[in-house]
This record gives sequence, structure tokens and C-alpha cells, in this order.
Amino acid sequence: MSSLPPNIAILLTPPGVAAIAVVRLRGARVPEFLSHHFSKPVKLNRCVHADLFDAETILDDALIVLTDPQTADLNIHGGQWVIRSVLDLAAREGFDAIESGDLPIPFEATDCPTLLEREIEAYLPMAKTELGVRTLLAQKAQWETVAARATQNPASIQNDLPSILSDRTLEHLLTPPAVAIVGPANVGKSTLANRLFAQERSITADVPGTTRDWVGEIANIDGLPILLLDTPGLRPTHDPIEATAITRSRDEIARAALVVLVFDTTRPLQGEQAELLTRFPGAIVVVNKSDCPPSPEIQSVTGIRTIATTGAGIDDLRSAIATHFCGQSPVDPIHPRIWTPRQRQIVEQALSNSAALDEIFARHAPPKS
Repeated sequence: MSSLPPNIAILLTPPGVAAIAVVRLRGARVPEFLSHHFSKPVKLNRCVHADLFDAETILDDALIVLTDPQTADLNIHGGQWVIRSVLDLAAREGFDAIESGDLPIPFEATDCPTLLEREIEAYLPMAKTELGVRTLLAQKAQWETVAARATQNPASIQNDLPSILSDRTLEHLLTPPAVAIVGPANVGKSTLANRLFAQERSITADVPGTTRDWVGEIANIDGLPILLLDTPGLRPTHDPIEATAITRSRDEIARAALVVLVFDTTRPLQGEQAELLTRFPGAIVVVNKSDCPPSPEIQSVTGIRTIATTGAGIDDLRSAIATHFCGQSPVDPIHPRIWTPRQRQIVEQALSNSAALDEIFARHAPPKS
């Protein structure tokens, strides 16, 4: 772990607009900063509410908690202007600003005694859903239980370790996997994407080629955040704009962790539709427009039947996506999981020596200056 500058201002909360944002100040300049820019004296381990100001300008009414003489958490309103103004002020007062685009938070900016607790705190801003937050916050108690079992009966824990190693649920909850919606033109991909987004994000129309570029945004799938990519219909075209979009979308599809392949139940399973089945053998298959009379060939296709215009079958699709990445749906947050290379190395060592699990709770040793 590399050491941080002696005075830092770090945005602990995720990027974007929110009700509250938290900026942590750490370093020898903290007392001077608070005395010059906060309208009330602060008290150790007490919440103090007053004005945070820059010269004659009040930036915000803030709640400040001084956890030690050189560490203060500034709880401010989460508007972009307020956050930017506070970070700029701190930078002018000699603090190096670390914004939450650079996640996880550096360990030196956290304040927990053990490495596991620091890993929880450092990765918490990466959790984009309530399920991610709950699962991450449950890990201290879950690993305490695992460590206790390993001490009392080392053999009893060995059967659990392989499944813990193979479980990437928490990694996916913190780093959303990309899911591409792929299919021929005008099969209902964008309408399906809007259902998964739970709001209208893609333009839809009964005209082939309506989606002229891939659209990527975070969707909450039963608590699992995914980067959902709605791609243009894959088809031959003489439209240069559409052709360019299709070419660009192929790169995004190739990088996706999962493909959702959408077919139209009324079309024969030949040409574009048959080719896609061969090209994406590991895809989740969706047969859309299932309220219409099916073509004879499509009836033999195993897949999720949906009516994107009404939402029928969407819950089944959500469950299939969550199960693909997490092994179950809904996900149980109360389960020991790993999400850092350090933890993975320790669990791998514990396969042959369960005493290695003690290192999960190793205490943090600050880097030597």
C-alpha cells in the first residue's frame, strides 16, 4: 500500500447527486481548517452542526464529527456545487483532494483497526444497491463466525472454503458486470431494456434500426447492479450510420460478461435468428412477443417467454440474470464472501491450513514513512 500525502480531503460517498455527501479531512492541517471555516468549535467524538464557510460565503450548513484531532468527517448536502466547493476550499488550504472516482478508498484514509474492517469501509462507496451495502456490512460478523468455527473444529470449515472461493457475488455487487441485449432488428430489445431499467431509457418504435447506437447504463436487477447494454439490431444494412453503430456495438458485446439473446416468436428460426444462436451459445435466450402466434421453428427453442410491451416474463428474466452471476435469486446477504485479492489468497491458503484464516482479521500496519 502506498502512503498518502500528509493532508488529504477525500470524498467518501459515491459520485453523483445525493441527499448527503461525506468529505473526510485527515492531517495536521485539520484543526486550523476547522477554526477558519467552521462557525462553531468542534468537540472530539461529538456531532457539531454549524455553517461551513469560505471567506464571506456560506457553503453549507454542515454536520462535523471529529474522530481524532487530525480526522474530521464533514457531512454536507450532496449537491454537486456544494461538494465541488468544499473540495476546492480544502485544496486551497493545503489538502490533496481524492475523489470517489478513484475507488476503493485508500486504506490510509480509513480508520478501522483490522484489515477486514478497512476493506469493508474502503469498498463501501462502490456498493450501488441496498443489497450491496447490506452484504458488505454483514461480512465482519460472517467472517468472525467462520474464524471461530475454524478454531473450534478446523475440519468442519474445509468443506465450505471451495464454495466461498467460487462465489463472486460480492465482486459483482461492487463492480457491475456488463450485460448486452442482442438480437435482430425490431424484436423488442429496447422495450425489454426499458423494462429492466424500470423506466424509459431507449427509444422504441416499430421501425427496424431505431436504436442507432449502443446504450449503456446501470440497471438494478433484484439488487444486482449491471451495466446494461442495449445494442442496435444485428442485420445487414446500407445505412452508413446504422452500419457504424452495429460495428461499434460488436466490440461492446465481445466485452460483455453475459449476452441476453432476444428472438421474435413470430419469425422463423432461420437467417439472422439461427445464426445468433450459434454465435452466442452461452446466452440467456428470450423469446419475445409470446402473445403472438409462434412460428413452428421457434416453438422448439428453450428460453424465457416474454411480452416486453406488458412486462410479462420480465421477472423470470431478472431472476435468470441474477442467478447467472450470483448463483441464486434472490441473493442472501448473510453469507461469508470474498471481494479482494488479499482475502482470496488467505482462503486459498486455508484449504490446506485453516489457521491461515486468522489473517483475515490482521491488524492494519501503517506504511513506514
